[in-house]
Amino acid sequence: MKILFLFLALSFSLLAIDKPAYVLYNAKGKKVAYEKMLKDLRGQDIVLIGELHNNPISHWLELEITQALAEQRQLVLGAEMFERDNQLALTNYLQGKITAKGLDSSARLWKNYKTDYAPLVNFAKEKNLPFIATNVPRKYASQVSRSGFESLEKLTEEEKSWIAPQPIAYDANLPGYQKMLTMMGEHTSPNMPKAQALKDATMAHFLFSNWTPGSLFIHYNGSYHSEYHEGISWYLKRNKADIKIATIATVSQKEITALLPEHLLKADYIICVEEDMTGTY
Repeated sequence: MKILFLFLALSFSLLAIDKPAYVLYNAKGKKVAYEKMLKDLRGQDIVLIGELHNNPISHWLELEITQALAEQRQLVLGAEMFERDNQLALTNYLQGKITAKGLDSSARLWKNYKTDYAPLVNFAKEKNLPFIATNVPRKYASQVSRSGFESLEKLTEEEKSWIAPQPIAYDANLPGYQKMLTMMGEHTSPNMPKAQALKDATMAHFLFSNWTPGSLFIHYNGSYHSEYHEGISWYLKRNKADIKIATIATVSQKEITALLPEHLLKADYIICVEEDMTGTY
């Protein structure tokens, strides 16, 4: 009996010090198994994985999810982290025409590319999967932030080919865009959410134009671009109302044993990570 007691005491002690790296929740805040999420994702047309850009759990799970889904679905990959005018360099790397060093010198790679995004790109290269640069070149988003959508009219035809077709649909009343105005306070202008909308619209346009029925497009983007099924999802639904989209968001909390009310409904699946998790930059 004493041996059994000691065994149970040790077991409970080990459970007490167990410290998971993340907890996966559904939109309603109920804990959900990773395999159950994968089963759902396999049946979608589009999966939008919303990350916290410097969160290692986000990046690890992006790769894990992609590798798992590649076993059963024909995949197309794409990311906010690559801008449209860098597509040729990205494609040349995937096809072996340039080296990793050549990609670094010919494309505007994010500072955490080597640690966080190169594994995804290299997986696409290994499996011969398309990888689509979906984001608008940053300077045009900055231009819209200063001067509105009208400033895009002066672009050349080549420059216009790197953004969503004009005129850009825009609903200023979407909660996400309204929240941007509130967050920035006196430092904002009505044009700032338009710059966000330009990114969302452009990512959705190139995502949709590179998706074909029967394939599964996995897209990596900052969580804010797809939370609450707004942003990219809103624009995708304008193209095809019945397209099947699953969203994933990443959030951080001091304690991860229960999802805070403020994070409910942010996505179909919510990766909850402790807020003191070491960042990748």
